[in-house]
Amino acid sequence: MTTKPTFWQRIGIQDWFLNDNSTKSSAKLKPLTPNIVYKYIIQRFQESIAELSFAERIVFYHEFIICLNADDYREFVDNKKGILGLVAQESVDNFYVLLNKQAASGKKVEPSSNKWVFRFVSHPDYRRGDISFIGKLLPDSNLKDENLRVTFIPRQTGLAQTFDMDNDLLKDFIFYSEGYYEIPYMADLKMPDKAPENKKTGTLARFETTLPNKAYAGQKLEYLMKAEDIVISGNEETSEGAHIFKIPSEWVNSPHLKVHYNNAEDKFYLASFGEKTIVNENLVERSDIYGPKWIELPLNSRIILNGIIGINIFKP
Repeated sequence: MTTKPTFWQRIGIQDWFLNDNSTKSSAKLKPLTPNIVYKYIIQRFQESIAELSFAERIVFYHEFIICLNADDYREFVDNKKGILGLVAQESVDNFYVLLNKQAASGKKVEPSSNKWVFRFVSHPDYRRGDISFIGKLLPDSNLKDENLRVTFIPRQTGLAQTFDMDNDLLKDFIFYSEGYYEIPYMADLKMPDKAPENKKTGTLARFETTLPNKAYAGQKLEYLMKAEDIVISGNEETSEGAHIFKIPSEWVNSPHLKVHYNNAEDKFYLASFGEKTIVNENLVERSDIYGPKWIELPLNSRIILNGIIGINIFKP
């Protein structure tokens, strides 16, 4: 009786990371968390820019297939329902930050598709903690003759390895409808190739807040807005980046606000995702992070978060 070859044997890397001595190494592997998956996606996106770009043109993947162990996948879907969608959305927000930096340096940043696609899938040959990545230039591409670039983290080394894989092997993966996320490409978030002449300092606005916490008694927390889109969040925020204004207080939701600067109008706009937000004594309607409802935010405005935290916005 012949034994059916595993997926890894069919693509020729069985001995690379799946062998009899791997059990001990895999036991030391930390369980997958949303933050691990998020950082993994960002790393692969940055690598795609480095590998695909040429001349002054920035090229990057638009479709991301994230492959997990079946139990890890069910853990996310059953016990952390909706978290994969948030991971996808947060990843796209960070993509724009990275692309804005490329555009600001004079690079040509143009999408090859009008959307981002995320597919979280599982495979029976994967073990707990395994994670791999398949990137596509165009979502739902019909170029079936071309191989895919696959990145996998072997459990023995913990170092990412990349190889080519035939499209036909995708049939071995199990695709779930709840693991599919499609996000429109928002061209208006892309920074212009040249910085606006009226912004010589590179700072668009200055935010100030005073916290009621004893640790910050008598002190003001200042944040300089240098990106066209920033997020104001609380102490539960796990993401990092210059576009995040993190206020170390339990009275601020994570995220609580998003502020956008419209260069053409030279105006600021605000969308609230927190429990309660008041701007200049007017209650702001709470909106969904996937469908923000914008209101104009004049300079010198007074913002109150959950009736406790006050924030002022000034000229830089």
